[in-house]
Amino acid sequence: MKKYSVGILGATGMVGQRFVTLLENHPWFQIKVLAASKNSAGMAYKDAVNGRWFMPIAIPENIENMIVLDAENDIDKIVSMVDFVFCAVNMKKEQIVALEEKYAKLECPVISNNSACRYFSDVPMILPEINPEHIEIIPSQKKRLGTKRGFIAVKPNCSLQSFVPAINPLLDLEVEKVLACTYQAISGAGKTFETWPKMIDNLIPYIGGEEEKSELEPLKIWGHIENNKIINAIHPKITTQCFRVPVSNGHTAAVFVSFNKKTSLDEIKFRWQNYKSTVQELNLPSAPKQFLTYFEDNARPQIKLDRNIENGMGISIGRLREDSQYDIKFVCMSHNTIRGAAGGAILMAELLCAKKYI
Repeated sequence: MKKYSVGILGATGMVGQRFVTLLENHPWFQIKVLAASKNSAGMAYKDAVNGRWFMPIAIPENIENMIVLDAENDIDKIVSMVDFVFCAVNMKKEQIVALEEKYAKLECPVISNNSACRYFSDVPMILPEINPEHIEIIPSQKKRLGTKRGFIAVKPNCSLQSFVPAINPLLDLEVEKVLACTYQAISGAGKTFETWPKMIDNLIPYIGGEEEKSELEPLKIWGHIENNKIINAIHPKITTQCFRVPVSNGHTAAVFVSFNKKTSLDEIKFRWQNYKSTVQELNLPSAPKQFLTYFEDNARPQIKLDRNIENGMGISIGRLREDSQYDIKFVCMSHNTIRGAAGGAILMAELLCAKKYI
């Protein structure tokens, strides 16, 4: 596999920092560009993040003195230096759409952590173990953009990546309805306890936009391509509530599911433990060996014990049992800034490279 030169747009933010740490020793991808807003442009990366480096490990030595470029005004220079970019900028949605499409039209593929383009019918929103075939919409998007090489691919919202993977192996049982209550870490808001002290000993029962994303985005993931568009699935019906909780990293979900076809709890556990996908078959560098892990211990999964399972790319499940209103209920958990953000985007980029889209 060739070594790809990559850029990180929004490199000074929390997700951008996670990209930096995850890509430090990546076998396929090498960071060539760090870009952010004009406020950080021209600074050494270590100075641009001074006092706000949120990762548990030090800035990689080969990165700390790299000069930060302006993600908007240095675009021509950036495009000339990289094979593709990861995008994790913090801007208004219309600005993000304009920025990402500008990179794509300059023939630079964009792997986006942002939500701005997620609902475009020709932009694939990939959870690699579930809907890798959606990358086949890219030629249609290129036609719209007028590009030969440039396109945008996005990852789903972090809040749904704990529970959607657990439901996916059960879809042939005709999942009718889902209730999911998510308990989301403060890093999902780009915060730490030092920068957000009011979250200590607190719970906030509302996160703007999260419930809408958690209810709509799974239907695109489970949709199909038809007439050069991704057509959303119409089932299952999903309702959610999303809470911000005093946890640094790791989103947990309490999930309730009803089926039209019934099966045993043992069969469901078997499906989870034996679920395989294209990314495991391709042996992609960031792919978890065991995507879904079920714990028999009623006290699992736990944030501190299980969020880093499979290097933060695995999904943990527990407490499967029958329910009096729905058919089953269970608990699941994922690392929100690895699986749910930077790591999921990197795995998607690996898939796109392996399938020759980049």
